[in-house]
Amino acid sequence: MPTLDYEPVPPRRRDRLAVRDDIAYLLPMGVFMLFTQAGASWPGLYPASYVAKTVVVAGLLVWLWPHFTPIRWNGWWLGVLFGVVGIFQWVGMQHLLERHFALFRPDPEKLFDPMAHFSGPAERWAFIGIRLAGATLLVPVMEELFWRDFVWRTILAPNNFKLAKVGEWGWGPFLIVPVIFATVHGLWAPTAVVWALMIGGLLLWTRSLGACIVMHATTNLLLGLYVLRYHEWSLW
Repeated sequence: MPTLDYEPVPPRRRDRLAVRDDIAYLLPMGVFMLFTQAGASWPGLYPASYVAKTVVVAGLLVWLWPHFTPIRWNGWWLGVLFGVVGIFQWVGMQHLLERHFALFRPDPEKLFDPMAHFSGPAERWAFIGIRLAGATLLVPVMEELFWRDFVWRTILAPNNFKLAKVGEWGWGPFLIVPVIFATVHGLWAPTAVVWALMIGGLLLWTRSLGACIVMHATTNLLLGLYVLRYHEWSLW
């Protein structure tokens, strides 16, 4: 497919926000990871930390939006197809790893079960709603802007990532981004590498961040529904 060029963000708008473009990409991910670490370090804070990071990071994305690459949605339907394949790959591969390698088996005492944690159904389903919305609506936008836009292009053009095009080919980003992506996924690291290679292929095929966001959202939505259906909290 033909390469899509992207217009730079007008300097006047960037100046008004007074934030560098690279910081605009790094800040939401950094804040998200800080809240995630807080929830992992103090399990009692997990529900509050998840709600807080969802609200705060959503606000950051809205505030910093003028800095980000305009999102093209061509090939979105391929994102749906890849996302469906992705849920089978994610669940199937993770089950295989857990069955054969103790290293990838989670500690049952560290799993967060909202069905057991919350005493009332209103609190329980309010949290589940926020958890599902965060994974389906917020995380795909934040992570695709960070991994498949910023990090991918930074590997291609370290001095100024905007000199590289969205979805531009290079062995470096195609292989390095999945490895770095996997490092933030803990016990899911090998599974995350394979999934990230698939979404990297989708990016190269479509040159579309929108298609990648749709794939990410589809996989996350189906994964959330699977977890709620079978109570496999280790996957969430």
